[in-house]
Amino acid sequence: MGILNVTPDSFSDGGEYLHGAAAAGHARAMAAAGAVIIDVGAESTRPGATPVGAEVEIARLAPVLRALSSAVPTVPLSVDTRDATVARFAIDAGAVLVNDVSAGGDPAMLPLVAERGVGICLMHMQGEPPTMQDDPRYGDVVSEVATFLEARMGAAVRAGVAEEAIVVDPGIGFGKSLDHNLALLRGLGVIASLGRPVLVGASRKGMIGALTGRGVAERLAGSLGAALAAVAAGASVLRVHDVAETVDALRVFTEIRGGGA
Repeated sequence: MGILNVTPDSFSDGGEYLHGAAAAGHARAMAAAGAVIIDVGAESTRPGATPVGAEVEIARLAPVLRALSSAVPTVPLSVDTRDATVARFAIDAGAVLVNDVSAGGDPAMLPLVAERGVGICLMHMQGEPPTMQDDPRYGDVVSEVATFLEARMGAAVRAGVAEEAIVVDPGIGFGKSLDHNLALLRGLGVIASLGRPVLVGASRKGMIGALTGRGVAERLAGSLGAALAAVAAGASVLRVHDVAETVDALRVFTEIRGGGA
């Protein structure tokens, strides 16, 4: 899953792809490099981020989704939003997956996904983006995250979402310390045992910086290490900034393991 942020304040690439032409060019490059889905987000959910509201999200998404419909017509699009109004707009514009960091926190989200027959990624987050990293605490982070995701899966199915349309995400960096993130990555098998594909988004995140001492722009190697470890532990989908490099790393990794590319 290639990341396409159409925000001025995302932690890694904020401001780079605000306009349709730049976004389309980046989407084409990610698709050519091997991205099988492109995740478009118009609201930063980095630690400390302030919500922008549906009108702002839609205004940012509109020109980009129009451009992508012709730039990458065969690549499925995902919309990274927790607002059902924004999700409805994006689905109308062609999105086939809602990547919801609140796991259906908007009461209208799960019924919308069921009504439109699209997919949803349910992510775990402790707290809210403005304050989630202030002092995250867990007794057993792996079991607590798994229990939460199982409950949200149940809520989605009860709302009419097909179980096969659900992806789960442990939410690396969303209300978690470095130790919490490491425990979750080591324990992905527990999340995978819920029976749905597991998405992991560790690309360029703070945990990579904490482990390597590198700034955001220098975290490629660390991100690749996290990606391969995640796949080995049970991840099915990797949400990444550096598509070409990740695809190459996965190709080598899977061939060595004997699983094919």
